[in-house]
Amino acid sequence: MVKPAGSRNTKYLYLTTTGRRTGRPREIEIWFTQRAGRYYLVAEHRERAQWVRNLRAAPRVAVRVGRRSFAAHARVVDAKAEPALAHTVKKLSEKKYGWGNGLVVELDPA
Repeated sequence: MVKPAGSRNTKYLYLTTTGRRTGRPREIEIWFTQRAGRYYLVAEHRERAQWVRNLRAAPRVAVRVGRRSFAAHARVVDAKAEPALAHTVKKLSEKKYGWGNGLVVELDPA
């Protein structure tokens, strides 16, 4: 049985950023959660993660979840300005994966 795109049981999302130095596409496989039509990632290495640096430089990203592919706008959630959102996303990740410590990134489908 094929799981629907975005299913709570879908384990990975594929994020393609644009390399900030090379301009070339960079794809990663990463855990994700969903809330209110948006997708959320947690960067374990925070600002040291190359993909976070890339999306800060070029926030237009490509996303693939299951069979669904779409463009999105990526942003780092400021935990001080949006503490409730950051807390909620971390709790969703902990529930789904047993882990949720890191920098929260939001993907808003275009």
